Amino acid sequence: MRVVFMGTPQFAVPALDALVQSDYEVVGVFAQPDEPAGRGRSVVIPPVKDLALQHRIMVHQPRTLRGCCEMERLAGLRPDVVVIAAYGKILPEPMLRVPPRGCLNIHASLLPRHRGPSPIAKAILDGDEATGVTIMVVTEVMDTGPILAQRQVPILAHDTTGSLSQKLSGLGAELLMDTLPKWLDGRLSPQPQDGGKATYSRMIRKEEGRVDWGRSAVELWRRVRAFQPWPGCFTTWQGRTVKVLEAVPLPGEGTPGVVVTTNDERAAVGVRTGDGVLGLVQVQLEGKRPTGGAEFARGQRGFVGSRLPG
Repeated sequence: MRVVFMGTPQFAVPALDALVQSDYEVVGVFAQPDEPAGRGRSVVIPPVKDLALQHRIMVHQPRTLRGCCEMERLAGLRPDVVVIAAYGKILPEPMLRVPPRGCLNIHASLLPRHRGPSPIAKAILDGDEATGVTIMVVTEVMDTGPILAQRQVPILAHDTTGSLSQKLSGLGAELLMDTLPKWLDGRLSPQPQDGGKATYSRMIRKEEGRVDWGRSAVELWRRVRAFQPWPGCFTTWQGRTVKVLEAVPLPGEGTPGVVVTTNDERAAVGVRTGDGVLGLVQVQLEGKRPTGGAEFARGQRGFVGSRLPG
């Protein structure tokens, strides 16, 4: 069977690697274009492209899939099936008709819950106890296609978008390799989604990382985890940015934004919120290394008792 793979970030790498190590023939890879990143703005290639090049697989990086050019390119590869994982582009309907066995997508949620581009973060933000991966048949409307298989994992109290993404990427690769042969052999019947149970995630903006101390401690704790590693949660102290890398919700009351000491062994320093105290387990002052909240307070005279903006 000839497979074309479409994916871009690290999340998609285990699935491509599993296909490469299997008996399927990966005849081409589509990934997002190389982009500048980091302080030096040097051009960085996507992780999926890096793996594909290691295996000498042809990589295509179109800026758009609209028009006949890319459809003809895909058709020229003669794929039996297309596998998609966090590609970052919506396939036009004519491209979906190219492979005779359709296009399958690995989605990082238990559809129809958390359709859209940020399902892992949304699961944490909503306080879900579990999430998972779904293998679905791609249709023209994003994330609405029928389901072939799902697998679930619990969301632990310390899980972040980064840690969950790592778990789900491996789980997605395993589920793909279990599902793909059954689908190609005609042993699976796609199950339609219940649109009435659908929820939606959206793209997260960088400014959402700024801490609003008027929110509850539980909500801020979820945001710290959901926005790790990007965009991160942050506040300011004496005009400098302070990243909140790890936190814990604690009981307490008082004026939101005021820094206080706590009796919690995980976080000896916290910030009052609209409901409770957000214990600061680990923070990072702009230009400095990450440090524990208590250590940070000892090094910043006047931090305890001050009121942080937001």
